[in-house]
Amino acid sequence: MTILIVGCGDLGTEIGLRLVASGQDVLAWRRNSELLPHCFDRASVDLANELPTIPQSVTTVVITVAASSHTEEAYRLAHITGLTKVLDALERDHLVPEKVLLISSTTVYGNTTGHVDESTVAEPNSFSGRITLQAEENLHARYAGTATKSIVLRLSGIYGPGRTRLIDLVKNLGAVIPDSPRLTNRIHRDDAAAAAVHLLTIPSADPLYLGVDDHPVDLGKVLRFLARELNSDEPPTGPVPITRGGDKRCSNSLLKGTGFEFSYPSYIEGYRALLQGIGTRHP
Repeated sequence: MTILIVGCGDLGTEIGLRLVASGQDVLAWRRNSELLPHCFDRASVDLANELPTIPQSVTTVVITVAASSHTEEAYRLAHITGLTKVLDALERDHLVPEKVLLISSTTVYGNTTGHVDESTVAEPNSFSGRITLQAEENLHARYAGTATKSIVLRLSGIYGPGRTRLIDLVKNLGAVIPDSPRLTNRIHRDDAAAAAVHLLTIPSADPLYLGVDDHPVDLGKVLRFLARELNSDEPPTGPVPITRGGDKRCSNSLLKGTGFEFSYPSYIEGYRALLQGIGTRHP
């Protein structure tokens, strides 16, 4: 049995390494396969072109495609055209996977505020959110009423090795603490990968999960914590525009209810590990 990972960047590579460590065979697709670990069966694949034949050994597919730039055209090419071509290739090669897991984003909730869980209606307010939600809907529609289980994992605020935006802002004295409380949600890259692997292994999975840690937290609290850890001046307070993250408290209760346990349950453990140099950013 082989697990196909499509769009195998940093997160996809971490997922693949964990699968290999558990004894699984991994076939990884990305534009430049030379960047991938040699423990994978690697293939250089551009989703804009004709896709290669998929081995009959593939029983599970993980789709971790990212847009090449933050433009509507790039998002549509990656998340709509790319996804459709992968699903078409599976049909072309007469493959009926047991599970197809799509890595998605909480950007589909737009500027929703307050408590958010899997039952919250997604109301995207950006082209990236709308396209991401459409990709989810396309996946579920393709496998509705079939033997294939389609699963979406919506991640929020991924940080980890090489993903140090807040740390860099504090270091460079560019951080600003919002003058009104601003809830943020995040997940360490390693926990995001572990959650994906976990959802592939449980016998029955729901169609949708939120991938966030245990502690939605005020952005100002995170910035003050990082300033202390870095022995830096506390960032000033001022007006900060609400980004696509909005001001919401995302719940991971459904994911944790499956038995998943976080290595970094809050920003404190996660950022301390990051500041200590723990972990590797995959090329």
